[in-house]
Amino acid sequence: MEITVAVDCMGGDHGPPVTVPAAAKLAQRIPGCRILLVGLEPDVAAQLRRIHGDVSRLSIVHASEVVEMDESPALALRSKKNSSMRVAVDLVQSGAADACVSAGNTGALMAISRFVLKTLPGIERPAIASALPTLQGHTYVLDLGANVDCTPSQLLQFGLMGSSLVSAVDHVKRPRVGLLNIGEEDIKGNDTVKQAGELFKASDLNYIGNVEGDDIYLGGVDVVVCDGFVGNVALKTSEGLAQMIATLLRQEFSRGLYSRLAALIALPVLRAFKNKVDHRRYNGASLLGLRGIVVKSHGSADSFAFQWAIERAAEEVRNGVLERIGARLSSEREVA
Repeated sequence: MEITVAVDCMGGDHGPPVTVPAAAKLAQRIPGCRILLVGLEPDVAAQLRRIHGDVSRLSIVHASEVVEMDESPALALRSKKNSSMRVAVDLVQSGAADACVSAGNTGALMAISRFVLKTLPGIERPAIASALPTLQGHTYVLDLGANVDCTPSQLLQFGLMGSSLVSAVDHVKRPRVGLLNIGEEDIKGNDTVKQAGELFKASDLNYIGNVEGDDIYLGGVDVVVCDGFVGNVALKTSEGLAQMIATLLRQEFSRGLYSRLAALIALPVLRAFKNKVDHRRYNGASLLGLRGIVVKSHGSADSFAFQWAIERAAEEVRNGVLERIGARLSSEREVA
């Protein structure tokens, strides 16, 4: 199966020096994956000339404008119709690409994607979903920041989309879905969460009830649903904690000779731990609910991390995520 991914090469903190090498490495590593490099042609071409190896599956698509990281989403949508971000999304809408990936301005990417691609039937608002490491693998959390305030029905839609994503990508027949709350009891939480819980119970989801923040990392749930405010705070808190732990470990292992010797002995364990929790391996958040596959990379991603975002997009295409979500929503409407 040949898959074509449009990459917004100008997005993110680093632009072409990161996005072009990442795309080239992925295209060389995954047979049947073709990459459209969207951006300012001179800048993209300059980076492409530095690539060693086969670049036959890489093509440049010129875009004359760039959406800045701090730019207003509304301004990007209205005034930059030939931005690399807009052109990449347009390629998905036209069918020239199966998916697009960008490390650019999240708000602008969501606004442009929603305007160009529209939402699937039965979806009021798209949501941002991403995988986080757990003791037993990983779990998906959504929404991670697209929707600060949500209705109970919108939270249910997030659950349906998240469950479909896990079924497709991780091949889990009945993903366990939990609603993020301040306690496991049904009486806990605000009115929105309580009402959403009742909707989840009435659905055909494998709903396991309320889950708390620590449950995200223990591995007992496949999909965690929350509004974008809560999800973004949980995500940023987790990232800060991981950075603190890494810094403290480096400090403790460099305090003196014995600490350095201990670090040398523990090196295999430390490397295994780093690989397990390396946030770069989880880079790539899916914008679910659109009539097309769009993946958002972290803005500060390096080449290794950006490869994972492109691979995430390719996996979603290969496993028919869009079709599965559409079928699940259609089935839910028929039941209702």
